[in-house]
Amino acid sequence: MLFLLNDTLLKIEPARMASPLDARRFDAVSLSYVVQLGKELFSEEPLLPTAEPERARRLAWLLAQKQPELNAALFVSPGRGCPSSQVTVRFCALPVETIAQLHAKNEAGLLDGATADREVWRRLAA
Repeated sequence: MLFLLNDTLLKIEPARMASPLDARRFDAVSLSYVVQLGKELFSEEPLLPTAEPERARRLAWLLAQKQPELNAALFVSPGRGCPSSQVTVRFCALPVETIAQLHAKNEAGLLDGATADREVWRRLAA
């Protein structure tokens, strides 16, 4: 499974992410709880996907478990150590074709913040 977290395309292997016991434990966790967890992680480390890729994969996996159609999330933190309430979040359910294109760019070393922003998040001016 591929998941775009900010500008990083993560390959997630569900079998590696949690044992059946862990998966059952996470069943009781709500999507809003996972979002809050993500905000806290990004308030501590705004560059989470590159600085702590394993934590980023777990967050992406949890988001996908709670909302299976999600395959992209954007957490924007104003800076390291900010209150988690200042971290903004956007989600996206990208078409398979878009994820495939992002994967091809990632494999070629061409996926960066500007590319992800232009093709998915569209935050930059046109």
